[in-house]
Amino acid sequence: MTTEAVVTEAEYLLDFSSEAQAALMHVLASGRPRVEAIAATDRKRLAELMGRYADLPMDYADATLVLVAERLGAMRVFTLDRRDFGVYRVGRKRFEIVG
Repeated sequence: MTTEAVVTEAEYLLDFSSEAQAALMHVLASGRPRVEAIAATDRKRLAELMGRYADLPMDYADATLVLVAERLGAMRVFTLDRRDFGVYRVGRKRFEIVG
């Protein structure tokens, strides 16, 4: 799973190629990975997470992933951001970083 915030970041990183951006949209249209919704009621928790990791600082996209990991109990993450995800926790558990 992923979030719209992460999709936005990925599209930005792929801005060198409209074909690559379109390919990402085709992958997401397949439903795998699922794009998990962030509700208005999640905003308080996002602010708490961003405050907790302000020294990194945690950006919004990362906060949405940590929030959804908390919600789903998911501890494996594919990321290029090994440094920050090496610090983030769900409870006391570390993420298993793949990629």
